[in-house]
Amino acid sequence: MIGAPRPVGPRSLADRRAAAPTPYGLGEVPRVLLLVPDPHARFAAVELDGRFVAEEVLANGYGVCSYVFVWDVHRDIPSTLDESLHRYADRFGDLRMRPDLATLTPVPGALAVVCDVEWPDGSPVEIAPRTVLTRQLAALEERGLVPSVGIEHEVTFRGPDGEPLTEHPVDYALGGTERLRPVLASAAELLAGLGVESARAECHPGQYEIVLRHRDALAACDDALLQQFLIRRAAAEHGITAGYLAAEEPGQGSSGHVHLSLSTVDGRPNRLDAFLAGVLREARALTPIWAPTWNSYVRLRTGPFSPRVLRWGTDDRTASIRVAGGDDNPRLEFRFAGADAQPHLVVAALIAAGITGLDENLEPPPEGEDCGELAGSPWEALAEFTDAGARLLGPEVAAQQISLLRAEIDAGLSAVSDWQRDRARLRA
Repeated sequence: MIGAPRPVGPRSLADRRAAAPTPYGLGEVPRVLLLVPDPHARFAAVELDGRFVAEEVLANGYGVCSYVFVWDVHRDIPSTLDESLHRYADRFGDLRMRPDLATLTPVPGALAVVCDVEWPDGSPVEIAPRTVLTRQLAALEERGLVPSVGIEHEVTFRGPDGEPLTEHPVDYALGGTERLRPVLASAAELLAGLGVESARAECHPGQYEIVLRHRDALAACDDALLQQFLIRRAAAEHGITAGYLAAEEPGQGSSGHVHLSLSTVDGRPNRLDAFLAGVLREARALTPIWAPTWNSYVRLRTGPFSPRVLRWGTDDRTASIRVAGGDDNPRLEFRFAGADAQPHLVVAALIAAGITGLDENLEPPPEGEDCGELAGSPWEALAEFTDAGARLLGPEVAAQQISLLRAEIDAGLSAVSDWQRDRARLRA
């Protein structure tokens, strides 16, 4: 089966392009899925004939409607859409997908490939999550550095009755996970080509974590979404669901931790102090990236393993930034983001913030010292993101994220929840 290997460790954008496989044999594949990461940590997808892809799409691209980068989770255009983004939704015209052959991945019955997206004139789509990340990677390379990234997503499995498939607690357990074995066996088979590093039961009911090996940043983020897609596929085969809510229940958090190390372009490990300091300084203002949904802010109240307080610590999982690895190969574990966050945007935001620390040669605060906290509500998050988001990620990306978070707030305020009904009963 055609597929691109996933080299581990750092890789520059140029090295990544040079190592992309040739499309030999693609025309023999019955079905090809063209995938585009959207702002909600999922793929927009088009299924095509493999021969058509080989003969036409590789040279000319293929259309995808422009609204996929401004739609809400229901695939509607939100009333909160910023005026600067109306060109994405006023005519619903086509953008052009360009397959990245480095992402070729066998999936059940097809071959998947993740795409970049451009306007018809060939200019990049500035708010496409892949474009946002590529721009930050290029900026980091201008400073002589290349990252290696690993992403940890926690997933919760529930049966047809909606109940979790494990009981609390099963952290690191073998016993008590028997009901998970069939779906995990199917998932392992589907994920074989992505380079899995580890898998284990987690601390909350039904929760599990499957971690891919470190790789270049684009591959890490693309593969994180491919992993979610394949795990959901495995779950559906067994009549269960795989959920990536940031908080499945009050007091239960599911995270999207990012491990990141830096190397010089010639492969030598690089110190992380100034990068760490830049992220700490900008982390609060970037809260909408780590916490894009109403549910995200429930997770940020769940306790020490999803900490709002900003501080760093050596091998300290109660710190929002954990310094891990040895002196010869240090890495930073950023623990801000929930499982619902968009990985390309999360890594892009980390790099953008870290670059400010590198450029200003910042020193981090003393280890263990509190230096602020993430926003505790979507309203707080919006208040500080407008200027910082435009400065760090660009004005169009800031407008996109503000529009989507405002839509999330509107939707939350328009819903009636069991919590509201319970409080009403208490007043009776």
